[in-house]
Amino acid sequence: MRYKINIEYDGTDLIGWQENHQGPSVQSLLQDAIFQFCGENTTVYSAGRTDAGVHAINMVAHFDLEREHEPETVMRAMNFYLTEKPVAVLNCEQVSDDFHARFSCIKRHYKYIVINRSAPIVLQKNRAWWVPKKLDINAMKKAAQKLIGKHDFTSFRSSQCQSKSPIKTLDSITITQNGDEIIFEFMARSFLHHQVRNMVGTLVEIGLGKPLDIDEILNAKNRSAAGINAPACGLYFIAADYATDDD
Repeated sequence: MRYKINIEYDGTDLIGWQENHQGPSVQSLLQDAIFQFCGENTTVYSAGRTDAGVHAINMVAHFDLEREHEPETVMRAMNFYLTEKPVAVLNCEQVSDDFHARFSCIKRHYKYIVINRSAPIVLQKNRAWWVPKKLDINAMKKAAQKLIGKHDFTSFRSSQCQSKSPIKTLDSITITQNGDEIIFEFMARSFLHHQVRNMVGTLVEIGLGKPLDIDEILNAKNRSAAGINAPACGLYFIAADYATDDD
């Protein structure tokens, strides 16, 4: 049986989604909880493979079990074994075997939070990027519009990116401000490794007055042409969209 779950997690003390031997990951914590629940070793696949320090508000994942269980039982059991871990299962449902959390996903949504004030942040430490110097939000909005659409995003791509092509289509970017909080929201079918954080870092540098031109950065196809890589702590995976029978 295939199960789809929605999860949230605080990535501060995790090595990211992917399981490896360097420390606790979201994937390893979920797989351990499943094993403790029913004794089955299984692989949990996600809609997005987030990096160390990145958070999720509503990550979608799936896994297969040989024995059938009520979805509510699976959710409650996993949360029991995840007690005191920075991961929680929000929902669980049975899905068809052709559903895949990663490959069936048609849109991914991320947001990035910047706190723009002179005073250090306390309550949002490890959950936002503190930028003490005043940002020009209009300059950032204007520059962001040039990133929308189909482009070669080599200049915003990590050197460790494993994607076969640097060409991606960015459907939308919105930048909103509420007091000291500035929120960047991104939507696309898929993203390159570090693409969102590199775009945010570049836009923030533009907001600080650095003379960066998005067209020139895109045309350069060189990571050194773009701005800094924004810290992981401000990034959140917020949703994954899937096709329905009506689409």
